[in-house]
Amino acid sequence: MKNYVRFHFAYVLPILTPQRFLVLCLLVLAGLLSASVSAQTMPDDLRSLSIVGGKTLPETAVTIGKQFLGTPYVPHTLDINAAEQLVVNLKAFDCTTYLETVLALSLAWQDLTDKQNQAQLNVLFRSYLTRLRYRNGVINGYASRLHYLSEWLRDNERKGLLKDVSGELPGCLSVAKPVSYMTTATYRYPHLSDPAIFKQMADTEAEISQQSFYFIPKKKLKQAEAQLREGDIIMLTAARPGLDMKHVGLAVRQGNRLHLLHASSEQGEVVITRYPLTDYVQWHKRLSGIRVARLKGTPPQTASRPQ
Repeated sequence: MKNYVRFHFAYVLPILTPQRFLVLCLLVLAGLLSASVSAQTMPDDLRSLSIVGGKTLPETAVTIGKQFLGTPYVPHTLDINAAEQLVVNLKAFDCTTYLETVLALSLAWQDLTDKQNQAQLNVLFRSYLTRLRYRNGVINGYASRLHYLSEWLRDNERKGLLKDVSGELPGCLSVAKPVSYMTTATYRYPHLSDPAIFKQMADTEAEISQQSFYFIPKKKLKQAEAQLREGDIIMLTAARPGLDMKHVGLAVRQGNRLHLLHASSEQGEVVITRYPLTDYVQWHKRLSGIRVARLKGTPPQTASRPQ
């Protein structure tokens, strides 16, 4: 036994780098917190959720989003299964799963004919969550998940769920940015150790890299702020090479300024930024600006509030 133990550690330690050990710990934690359920099961969190719909879809999204304030931030909650499947987790979020959950609940609530029918709400919620999270709304392996927010936005606009309005805002610029983050940081993504999945992701990155998009640089953000609306989907563009967007959340009004409602890795939970959105982006050196999407069915803005 002693010889076995010595051999075991001598063999494992050189392979288990600090980065891989961190990812392993996060995956274990994600598994413990996950509320992954079958299609026939309604998570207890959904039963206890008190949804109060707003007059508009964005208003409903903000109302639902605020109910998750204080929910822990945990990355990699979708990577707990060997085979890709829909994961429903209302106990822990990263920034993207938080947004997807809030939007799916809002869209489901809008379509719900009987607001007291929780079983119907569960079915609609899971359907919208699948549509939002996967390319063409179809689960077909790890690479079918919309990992990059650029593709997430484009795919969900094509589905008719939302609209990219970045190009309509003052100060916008059109750019094309090559992405390669996932395939150059494979230690963060254990599934990419499979050569077939790696190739699929590399092909996806190559396609995204060829597509131009509009964004508002941080130095122009003050110009665009008056045109932003509560409930807008705010995607924070990354300054670093190889990555399109670094973060995402919802615009919420605090007083006469818009702030960001988001799952924060820095604060470890769902929060509303202490500072207005414009100041928040300016303060973060790793951000280059924003992209803005709007849920379909958002009414036209009749008058701008003072900023």
